[in-house]
Amino acid sequence: MSQSPGRKPSVLFVCVHNAGRSQMAAAWLGHLAGDRVEVRSAGSAPGAAVNPAAVAAMAEVGIDISAEVPKVLTVGAVRESDVCITMGCGDTCPVFPGKRYLDWTLEDPAGQGLEAVRPIRDEIEHRVRGLLAELDVTI
Repeated sequence: MSQSPGRKPSVLFVCVHNAGRSQMAAAWLGHLAGDRVEVRSAGSAPGAAVNPAAVAAMAEVGIDISAEVPKVLTVGAVRESDVCITMGCGDTCPVFPGKRYLDWTLEDPAGQGLEAVRPIRDEIEHRVRGLLAELDVTI
């Protein structure tokens, strides 16, 4: 799925609280692709803060998400994105024709310690690298 010349692809990551999986995925994509991809994340029921274990797990690989805050999922965010990736939020993501929708089944890091979050972080990195290859974005 390559984009038209001069236009960078946009990706939206959605999970329930926008406090763990979607934050880590957005951080990985931004870290690996830089400004070659527009990245958004949101939650269907945003939490109060990003999961501290997710912050710590990402810090271990040199990515700082400590300043991120959970954001509410809006119709506009979906409309403006080429690819919408959901992570356990079910049918709460609005569907628009012409968008690509993926559902990544990933364990929820909520309430888990760093040891449990590391493999989730690593699986997200693997999937983000695969997505970049599909989008024809070199890293």
